[in-house]
Amino acid sequence: MGRRTKARECAFQMLYQWEIADGPMDGIVDSFWRVRRSTSAIRAMANRLAIGAHSRLDEIDAAIGEAASNWRLDRIAPVDRTVLRLGVWELIGEPQTPSAVVLDEAVELAKRFGEEGSAAFVNGVLDAIRRRVRGGATTVGAVGRERDGA
Repeated sequence: MGRRTKARECAFQMLYQWEIADGPMDGIVDSFWRVRRSTSAIRAMANRLAIGAHSRLDEIDAAIGEAASNWRLDRIAPVDRTVLRLGVWELIGEPQTPSAVVLDEAVELAKRFGEEGSAAFVNGVLDAIRRRVRGGATTVGAVGRERDGA
């Protein structure tokens, strides 16, 4: 697993822990790293993603609610909601990351941690948000997976 993929997975886990525990995010981050070992690069990226997503939760949740027009946010499964929040944060807060990479990584997280149908749901919602915030066309898989050194 590449280092950026691992960082996204860690960020997802921290956000999910916050979703379930509903404690202060800085406490979640601290406790997460007390039981995990990682490189400083993975840790820095994971923290940036998790804290960034958490810091703009209202904006992110509004975007998800708008794109998932037939779903109330509280009716979306917590795993899917967390993957979406992370993906939306990357689309709005990490403009240097190609859209195809954001969608591909989110779909992979949904496949790994979600239920049957999660990947398609996440892909559809994130693609709608991507079109609104970044414009242009993209196809998941059109851009190769990031290399560990990238």
